[in-house]
Amino acid sequence: MTMIKRILVAAAAVGMSLSAGAVDISGAGATFPYPIYAKWADAYKKLTGVGLNYQSIGSGGGIKQIKAKTVTFGASDMPLKPEDLKEAGLVQFPVIIGGVVPVVNIKGVAPGQLQLDGATIAAIYLGDIAKWDDPAIKKLNPKLALPSTAIAPVYRSDGSGTNFLFSDYLSKGSAKFKSTIGANSSVQWPTGIGAKGNEGVANMTTQTDGAIGYVEYAYAKQNKMAYAQLTNKAGKAVEPSTESFQAAAANADWTHTEGYYLILTDQEGAKSWPITGASFILVYKEPSDAAAVGQALKFFAWAYKEGGAMAAELDYVPLPAPLIAQVKATWTSSILSGGHPIWSAK
Repeated sequence: MTMIKRILVAAAAVGMSLSAGAVDISGAGATFPYPIYAKWADAYKKLTGVGLNYQSIGSGGGIKQIKAKTVTFGASDMPLKPEDLKEAGLVQFPVIIGGVVPVVNIKGVAPGQLQLDGATIAAIYLGDIAKWDDPAIKKLNPKLALPSTAIAPVYRSDGSGTNFLFSDYLSKGSAKFKSTIGANSSVQWPTGIGAKGNEGVANMTTQTDGAIGYVEYAYAKQNKMAYAQLTNKAGKAVEPSTESFQAAAANADWTHTEGYYLILTDQEGAKSWPITGASFILVYKEPSDAAAVGQALKFFAWAYKEGGAMAAELDYVPLPAPLIAQVKATWTSSILSGGHPIWSAK
């Protein structure tokens, strides 16, 4: 059993054990942060006795559940736009950062040897580049021996935040991709093989000669998959790593972004990984159950302060300190009960 599978099994066990007893906080949504939320929940339960039941059902499901008021908070890797937040009466804030990584199965190509960019990957997923020795790929890899193997693009068949980040990145690298496919949690891929979830994409990529897919970084790393370097906005070839994800987040202008609606793909900076994303939490500005939301904010405040090492162990990236301070200020000013802040730093 791989480390990531052990993490998911442990996460599932945490969810079951918490849901079996009294639960003070409930959440649902994005699959990407599930392992770290479960690890934080286990530690927090032992420390405080406060439980968390998080349903890993995908970003779209999390948005639906918070709007239906069936959970304390929703979670999404695709942030809601400011106008959508206002319409729904919601507040949004980021919690954790990670990255999406292109993975390949090319005979003789080891992890990190292949270099790609957004325009080239978009052309592959559009079906315009069909073989690995295509001149566009060879231009990026003049010293790498590439076979004349047919490329088999593998994509997420289910709606997900990973799909959104990947398609958003490709849209920024290719005008044709943007106009014909676009960026969303679920898109109509014109070619390739569909697979469900990160595990499905990884398995299909591993089993298919000449395949290319995209998975969350933790999964690619723990399963020792052959990943590609990417040329970022600064024109630099970068490796996926906690440092390059942090660089993308650090260069992002959160301060002047309404509702934290910020997409971290293709950020400025020589060290920035171009398919970086944050995972967001959604709560009501004036929640009907203020006590539960207060407990949720205490949980995330604890996670910001004490959960960084646990996040790093699972290959997530904690938020920069200035961003955490900004988020806490948002809690104080925007999440209220009877006109008073639900959360206090005291």
